[in-house]
Amino acid sequence: MARALLVLSLLAASVACGADAGYTSPYRRSLQMLPDMPFDADVFRAPPGTNAPEQVHITLGDQTGRAMTVSWQRRALRPLPDHLRRTAEGTVQTYTYGPSYKSGYIHHATLTGLEYGTTYYYRLGFGYAIRTFSFKTPPKPGPDVPFKFGLIGDLGQTFHSNDTLTHYEASKSDAVLFIGDLSYADNHPEHDNRRWDSWGRFTERVLGETEPFKPFTARYPTPFAASGSDKPHWYSVKMASAHVIVLASYSAYGKYTPQWTWLEAELKRVDRTVTPWLLVCVHSPWYNTNGYHYMEGETMRVQFEQWLVDAKVDLVLAGHVHSYERTHRVSNVAYDIANGKATPVFNASAPVYVNIGDGGNIEGLADNFRTPQPDYSAFREASFGHATLEIMNRTHAYYEWHRNDDGVKVVADSAWFTNRHYLPTDTN
Repeated sequence: MARALLVLSLLAASVACGADAGYTSPYRRSLQMLPDMPFDADVFRAPPGTNAPEQVHITLGDQTGRAMTVSWQRRALRPLPDHLRRTAEGTVQTYTYGPSYKSGYIHHATLTGLEYGTTYYYRLGFGYAIRTFSFKTPPKPGPDVPFKFGLIGDLGQTFHSNDTLTHYEASKSDAVLFIGDLSYADNHPEHDNRRWDSWGRFTERVLGETEPFKPFTARYPTPFAASGSDKPHWYSVKMASAHVIVLASYSAYGKYTPQWTWLEAELKRVDRTVTPWLLVCVHSPWYNTNGYHYMEGETMRVQFEQWLVDAKVDLVLAGHVHSYERTHRVSNVAYDIANGKATPVFNASAPVYVNIGDGGNIEGLADNFRTPQPDYSAFREASFGHATLEIMNRTHAYYEWHRNDDGVKVVADSAWFTNRHYLPTDTN
């Protein structure tokens, strides 16, 4: 698997969850693993022009969207003529990986003082290699500001991945949350980092080493400092009516570690009167009824689940498991290893857990669902796809999971969520 940055089932005969019985979709597609698309595929093509900027993408440059970081790469470092310079400050870096790979020149420039909800155009390069792009800043945070998230995990760069991105583009979402595992470069000999370059060109239309996350942190900055984090691996942003918290499954999270300390403080900073929807992104799922990666997120669940229930988190998004699953609102906070209360129970204050690690990566689908299906599992299917979460106002949000279905976008699962702070009524 490609290292994740972002974003378990307990066997029981029955669960008193007060919700409809779970559903395992009978849909079955071919489980044949597809290789990554070849380097000469159209979607990996470098832009025309000598030393043209490529792998262009944007990330929030602050916590709410009044700053935007534009990132791109060039193969050669050539200074711009003085009359083409702009006032935005930027950085440039390269990195090496293993004995044979050296990256191009990776640029990051943060544009500040932007207005909310405004479209901005920007140009990169000069001469015959100028490229023009645009972005729209998110609206000012507020309790009834509508916003639509696209949700993609474990994308990779196979033909299945291409279907997922194509369908996501058609969803007309305002922003995408990638729930970890991006390029899958480590599935190739020597972690072939050319696959980070091809993945960067691929997602441009939307977006022997010992140093963890080295390619990611060089290429994809996060606004961690704006939320008081001292590491780029965990942070938060506020977009429209949502407060999104990103946690790192593969960084230390034990008591008094930096991530533990930050999350304790961050949950106290959440203001549901401004951002009523509280979303948490992890990579390794806490609730998962698939045999693949079974219970790998258990230690993080034990550490943090009580905090999330107390904070009335609406939705927890995870990847890692290469299939789709949505749970009912359950928790297992009563279990202390000695009391025998190891059965998740319905809890109106608990989040819905969604596993969305089905973007289409080279490792194929995880089709080893445990039987019988635990009652806390609402819907599960071994297929590739993506999801959307459309926040309507402070009380209601509409969720859909879109199955790729061999090239045709199909809504296979959907649910209305009501907000845990303002209207905690649904049992989805």
